[in-house]
Amino acid sequence: MLRRGGPVDPAVEDAAGRGRWWLHHARLVLRVLPFLVLVFGLIYDRLTPTDVTPVPFFAAAPLIAAPLYTLRATVLTGVLSVGCTVLVRLTRDELYGAQMATELFTVLTVAVLAAVVNTVVRRGDVRLANARQMAEAAQQAVMPVPESELGALRIASRYEAAQQEANIGGDLYVVQDTPYGVRVILGDVRGKGMSAVTAVAVVVGVFREAAERAPTIEECARRLDQAVIRERDRQGTELERMEGFVTAVLAEFSRDGRRVQLVDHGHPPPLLLEPGREPRMLGVGIPGGPLALSELTGSPRPDPPVELMPGATVLFYTDGLAEARDADGVFYDPVVRLNGRSFGEPEELLDFLAEDVALHAGGDVKDDMALLAVRCR
Repeated sequence: MLRRGGPVDPAVEDAAGRGRWWLHHARLVLRVLPFLVLVFGLIYDRLTPTDVTPVPFFAAAPLIAAPLYTLRATVLTGVLSVGCTVLVRLTRDELYGAQMATELFTVLTVAVLAAVVNTVVRRGDVRLANARQMAEAAQQAVMPVPESELGALRIASRYEAAQQEANIGGDLYVVQDTPYGVRVILGDVRGKGMSAVTAVAVVVGVFREAAERAPTIEECARRLDQAVIRERDRQGTELERMEGFVTAVLAEFSRDGRRVQLVDHGHPPPLLLEPGREPRMLGVGIPGGPLALSELTGSPRPDPPVELMPGATVLFYTDGLAEARDADGVFYDPVVRLNGRSFGEPEELLDFLAEDVALHAGGDVKDDMALLAVRCR
């Protein structure tokens, strides 16, 4: 259950409330819109002269239903449209004649067309769903869901694909228990589809190996950078597209969950949420450029480990979160949106963010979003 603590910006709260209200009622209106059109057509017929026909409303109803309803409901809407056409002629005692035949033929034709449109739309939805499932299966094979508990840490992860596309992007995260502590990487590879999955597989595989062997998180990052350079040079056909565009932040948590050290390769720094305090960005020392560009930008240099209080949560995210925009082009600000809120479990935090980002963007999310929350007991 979501719990709130501390002051919340009233403007942010009011905007979120209004957005949820409009979204809820818009969905309700869409569900009944075809029937509202039929009812309006009948009322329109009663309020207008007999030489004005309401048939355009009856013809529009099944076309509106086609992309919104199932095939059965679309056909039912077409039957009701035909029935409304006949009812109007009955009330006028004009059941026979050329005018009646023309109107009935028009509504029947549009109803059949609506059923065809519905079938095409549903088949496209099925193909899109299958493509998305295949992409997600490939992603799961490369990047399994992290364990929910490792020592004193509770962990939650979320991958939110952009709504417009079936292809997954290059967002990645890995959590690994090592002899040196719990090590984490969250990154973003440029591109989408299977080429992005290939690049993600390289980064994830190298990180797992380096995390087990490197004595420090800084050395782990250095090995990862060198391996990506080698892989880029060896397989330019696949990895040249991501050259210079692999951003990542690496972290090492102590086993008691009281300290974390970060190394940043051109990625947005994680957010620290502490009970009773305002959210803040964690310092990452001197960040480096994206992986495989250290030879041009220099290697990152981390700050000393950061002390964590009990109940603190470190939130890692990709730019799909921070670059989500509303209708006015305003970017989503996680510091502002999370200020004054508290969450019992990391899953609750990610649930809120996924819903809040979609609400902020009006459901039009442009980029994939990877979220990883690590909470200290």
